[in-house]
Amino acid sequence: MLTWESIQKLVNQGNLTPDKRLVKTGAQWKELLSEEVFEVARNAGTERPFSSPMCTHFEAGIYACICCDTLLFDSTEKFDSGSGWPSFTQPLKENAIAYHTDDSLLRSRVEITCNTCDAHLGHVFPDGPAPSKLRYCVNALSLQRKS
Repeated sequence: MLTWESIQKLVNQGNLTPDKRLVKTGAQWKELLSEEVFEVARNAGTERPFSSPMCTHFEAGIYACICCDTLLFDSTEKFDSGSGWPSFTQPLKENAIAYHTDDSLLRSRVEITCNTCDAHLGHVFPDGPAPSKLRYCVNALSLQRKS
């Protein structure tokens, strides 16, 4: 189980090796994705809080990266954080997510990206429920639910 301490170690010492890599140019991604998804997933944008019904839907399933279809989160780890974005306590696999320092808002946060294609997913925080106490706060536009 990942903890805040293990995430800090990954940020500082390097991410785990992904199972595979997918690299495309910005132009290639722009052809494949809607303008809204491109802005969030490829330009590290953020959707408005509470703009997606995914925040309150808890059907069984797996959530994958919208860009490359890599499996990222299991619905059994999803919870209602009240933040306005889908939230999870753990990724499906430890090497599915990459972690990066983000100092863009005058405070340091940990950005999460798809470790396969570098799509921006959101951020992870140490204020989630036990036992991990992690809150993966993810843009719904970066995800697609699989049955």
